[in-house]
Amino acid sequence: MKLHGNAALSWRGRRRLAERVVVEEWTLAAAAEAAGVSVRCARKWVGRYRVQGELGLSDRSSAPSRVANRTPPERVEAILALRRLRMTAAEIAELLGMALSTVSGILNRSGMGRLGRIGLEQPVRYEHTRPGELVHIDIKKLGRIEGGAGKRITGGGRRHNFHTVAGRAGRRHATVGWEYVHIAVDDYSRLAYAEVLADEKATTAIAFLRRALAYYQRHGIQVERILTDNGSYYRAAIHAIACKTLGIRHSRTRPYRPQTNGKAERFIRTLLQGWAYNAIYRSSTERTTALDGWLWHYNHRRRHSALGHQPPATRTNLLGSYI
Repeated sequence: MKLHGNAALSWRGRRRLAERVVVEEWTLAAAAEAAGVSVRCARKWVGRYRVQGELGLSDRSSAPSRVANRTPPERVEAILALRRLRMTAAEIAELLGMALSTVSGILNRSGMGRLGRIGLEQPVRYEHTRPGELVHIDIKKLGRIEGGAGKRITGGGRRHNFHTVAGRAGRRHATVGWEYVHIAVDDYSRLAYAEVLADEKATTAIAFLRRALAYYQRHGIQVERILTDNGSYYRAAIHAIACKTLGIRHSRTRPYRPQTNGKAERFIRTLLQGWAYNAIYRSSTERTTALDGWLWHYNHRRRHSALGHQPPATRTNLLGSYI
């Protein structure tokens, strides 16, 4: 039985007090003194025992049996129905002419306080059964670092020696350009490979693919299929020819469905937090140099919750990768 946190007597103590008065004919004062409670407390438990027996010795809810201003069930159902349409609590409160605190309380009690995936198609989670059966590939664009840390670190108050380029309209604007992080993640083992390259052209993507396949082969993994988004560099005819030449099957995600390539998206998020934005770099070269060390840590030391809290290297076929 769950007792109130400030209860003076346990269930056995209440029963013993009641039996002393009802069965053994103690006085209320004597029984209360023996139990270490007030006479008023003893009178309450003895009275309940006489009416309900041992069932009356359980704690009762302190909530009122009737609340005059309780929200009608029909209104609660309307709030939940609007929430399933992905309306915010403020929008629902304005639409129904209710207090925001009332609407928020109802949503929290019903478990719909956070929008999450309410009203959306439920995610289909999958994992292939062996290394190399599917490798996720993607590209992340990063701003170059020139003249020291940028606005993410300095807050935008520091000026850099930017070079200028001309746009399509002939206007010149200052920029330091971009770098492109090409990444590959094995679906089964989560073993990752990444490179910082100058562009995202089809020829560059093909060259990266060849080096990624060689990397996985060194770890005893024969890549059978790759999954990418619908970027122009992956839709190019030269890329299709390269995949056919390499003997791998190329699949692309549905348009506007980045979650299909979710393992690559999640790795990119981890990459940015652990490498790109986790330190202050003086230049892009310094940041690129730090990538190899972080990748080794990710593959051989960082524990992955989806792998039973083991690093990706423990799922590869390369002798000596196990730690």
